[in-house]
Amino acid sequence: MASFPSGATIVTTSDSDGRWWGFTASSFCSVSMDPPLVLTCLANTAQCFPAFAEAARWNIHVLQHRHADLAMRFATRGAAKFDGAGFQPDADGLPFLKDVSISLRCTTYSKVDGGDHLVLIGRVEEVGQAEEMPFVYFRRKFHALPLGDDQVAGKAGQAQSRASLPVVIELDLGWM
Repeated sequence: MASFPSGATIVTTSDSDGRWWGFTASSFCSVSMDPPLVLTCLANTAQCFPAFAEAARWNIHVLQHRHADLAMRFATRGAAKFDGAGFQPDADGLPFLKDVSISLRCTTYSKVDGGDHLVLIGRVEEVGQAEEMPFVYFRRKFHALPLGDDQVAGKAGQAQSRASLPVVIELDLGWM
């Protein structure tokens, strides 16, 4: 699956004692528009598995290129994930990171056994969106996305060649 490009997210929650937990996930996608549902997957062997297995709420943070070190930290077993990372408690006391490309506050819709992973399906209750582009995880490396036409044209008054930009197809997802 390393040759399939995907975004990178950090998913966070807290346990019944209020301790913060989180993990890096590249398995993240939209499931439904009505109701607004997303999913992510967590390995059954992850240290944070018990917290997420019991969690009623979690936050998903779609990362920007400047978060690459943080993504690696949250993917590392035993790392001090939240130390100096800039997370603040949200209205429910869950860890929340501002200044990400997209943030989603979710409640549990369903949890499904997915073999050696737990599939977390969350109902999106709140969406935050920033201007900066997310990055892509591909072949075990993080890659920045190039700027789109609307962002490139305004740079120094000169537009880049369209051949150097990826084709972008816009979809109306309703809730995003």
